[in-house]
Amino acid sequence: MPKDHLRRLNTPKSWPIKRKNIKYIKRPNPGAHPIKLGIPLTVLLRDLMGIAKTFKEVRRMLHNKEVFVDERRVKEPKFNVGLFDTITLLKDSYRVIVAQNKRLAVTTITKDEAKLKPCKIIGKTKVKGKAQINLYDARNILVDKEEYKVGDTILIELPSQKIKDHIKLEKGALIFLIGGKHMGDMGHIEGIFNNRIIYKNKESEKIETLNKYAFVIGKEKPLVKIE
Repeated sequence: MPKDHLRRLNTPKSWPIKRKNIKYIKRPNPGAHPIKLGIPLTVLLRDLMGIAKTFKEVRRMLHNKEVFVDERRVKEPKFNVGLFDTITLLKDSYRVIVAQNKRLAVTTITKDEAKLKPCKIIGKTKVKGKAQINLYDARNILVDKEEYKVGDTILIELPSQKIKDHIKLEKGALIFLIGGKHMGDMGHIEGIFNNRIIYKNKESEKIETLNKYAFVIGKEKPLVKIE
């Protein structure tokens, strides 16, 4: 099997593609997203969105400077696009989300919202005496305050990475599930117990999940459109 390809039958279940018509499919380049929550740009534009019919058409779009991810031009067809990334194609903008069926999808957003992105804090380090927060999409941002905690979410402006908002991982926060059997679900935190969270979903069901699957997405409502 080619190293830069995957067998369609072996692709993550989160990829919304047909698995029996073609034997191989492009593998995403190593990047900001794990393969379960990321997808090659070519596959996104062709198989998911139907913007292009062939790999050749995708290459033409990239050559003509028509594709931007997180407000930056993309040139590589196998670029790893993933959860909550924004996609801008000339006049239209989209955000990558996880649908209720646990598969990657896109939702249409405004040009202004394409300049905003929620990012989960997954680590903290010290750099020259200043705190550096490490985000789920491989970004690192230096901050002056110590109030940012692992598990919290910040809303950043793209492409500047300026922090526009900060939502803590705490009781009452709205979370979106990015893994586990409830992937794609959303609800408010009822309680946090070590590495586990109890949340109440839209149907008022109380569900337990692992902390690592919880992505704080807002307080009363999502910071950005994710449905």
